[in-house]
Amino acid sequence: MGTIRRVYLIGLGAIGSAYAAKMAEVEPGLVKVIVDAKRRAAYQQQAVMVNGVPYRFPLVTPEEAVEKADLILIAVKGYHLAEAALAIKPFVGEGTIILSLLNGITSEEELGRLYGPEKLLYSFVVATDATREGRATRYSTLGRIVFGERENKVYSSKVQMVKELFDRTGVPYEIPGDMLRELWWKFLLNVGVNQVSAVLRAPYGAFHKVEEVRALTAMACREVVQIARRIGINLKEDDIAGCLRVIDGLAPEGKTSMLQDVEAGRKTEVESFAGAVVALGEKYGVPTPVNACLKLMITAIERTYPQQKGPN
Repeated sequence: MGTIRRVYLIGLGAIGSAYAAKMAEVEPGLVKVIVDAKRRAAYQQQAVMVNGVPYRFPLVTPEEAVEKADLILIAVKGYHLAEAALAIKPFVGEGTIILSLLNGITSEEELGRLYGPEKLLYSFVVATDATREGRATRYSTLGRIVFGERENKVYSSKVQMVKELFDRTGVPYEIPGDMLRELWWKFLLNVGVNQVSAVLRAPYGAFHKVEEVRALTAMACREVVQIARRIGINLKEDDIAGCLRVIDGLAPEGKTSMLQDVEAGRKTEVESFAGAVVALGEKYGVPTPVNACLKLMITAIERTYPQQKGPN
């Protein structure tokens, strides 16, 4: 088993900056950030702040790549995955491990088509309340990275290497036995909580206190459970309550990434959530009226922004 020493990150938003900062606390300079020339100039002008602490991570463009990564963390929005997948190419070597921290259930498949499924581990982030405004990220709960092979009864060498890195740097993590089920569970949470928060402009506190908010979340989630059962993924009605318990443990003033996008006038990941649910429902014969409605509502919200903005 090798040791991970060369870590590259693409996507320095709330999630990317929070975990990069956590690792930098223990090993300064460990994480290098892949950027284009425009983003590099912006980050050079202003440090990234995480919980009030300034960080200036080493920055490198794809054209400047001189080494292959041991590990690449992808933390962009779903609609930037294709761009990010090309940007990491100069850093991908024979032994490179790729972790996609994106929401949704398709990024590993897309990256596997480009670089081979043997380089990928399934992964996602859960139970974080990290929020970003401008170059500043704040969180009270960092959350954990859930990762692994499809099944993890015995850890593969890739899983062991990432586990050693996270142990070494203090990154919270979980390695479930059935990773595919857990990936769908996170999809369940995103479909319900992210989308309802965006439509209602609801921070986590609304999910704690308002029964109608919790009921609407459950309605959206239930369609995912029905699709999962149709294709053999072991999601249950109890998993919906489990999603709400996770949110109950987050800071009341915290906000989902989709609510942050709506408030900032940015494009959302509605296609990765409601869009995917509706498409899967059509494919497998499962009615999805709640997610069809959420998709229309969130798309309408995007189209009524005062001025369309890109991600910053």
